[in-house]
Amino acid sequence: MSRITNAHQMKSLALAYMGDTVHDLYVREHLLQKGTIRPQELHQTAVRFVSAGAQAHVAKEWMEDEALDEQEADVFRRGRNAKSGSIPKNTDVRTYRLATAFEAVLGYLYLDGDEDRLFELVSGAITTIEEKEGI
Repeated sequence: MSRITNAHQMKSLALAYMGDTVHDLYVREHLLQKGTIRPQELHQTAVRFVSAGAQAHVAKEWMEDEALDEQEADVFRRGRNAKSGSIPKNTDVRTYRLATAFEAVLGYLYLDGDEDRLFELVSGAITTIEEKEGI
C-alpha cells in the first residue's frame, strides 16, 4: 500500500531526503542484527555505509547492471540531475549527485509502499558496501 499516492511525482530532493533516512534506518538495523560491533563503533561503521562515496559506488553498480526498472531509473535520473544549491565540502559534484540519485530511489520505493523492492535494493547495497569496505 502506497504511503503517498503521488510518490513518483514528488521532487527528487524530497525523495532523496526520505531515502537518506530510510537507508540510515536499514543500515543501523543491519549493524545491530550483526551484533559484532561494539556500541562505540556503531556510528563509525554506519558512516561507512551511508557516506556519499558508498552510495555513489552502489549507484554506479545499479547503472552498470541495469538493476533498476523503468520507473526506478526515471527517479534515479531525476535525482542525479537535481540541483540542490550546495555540495558538501567532503565530496565532489559527481559523487554527490550519484548519492542523491541512490537516495531518491530508496525514498521513492518507501513512499510508494514497495517494501519488498526496497528491501531487495537496500540489502544488495549493504552487501556491496560490506564487500567494498571489508566490513
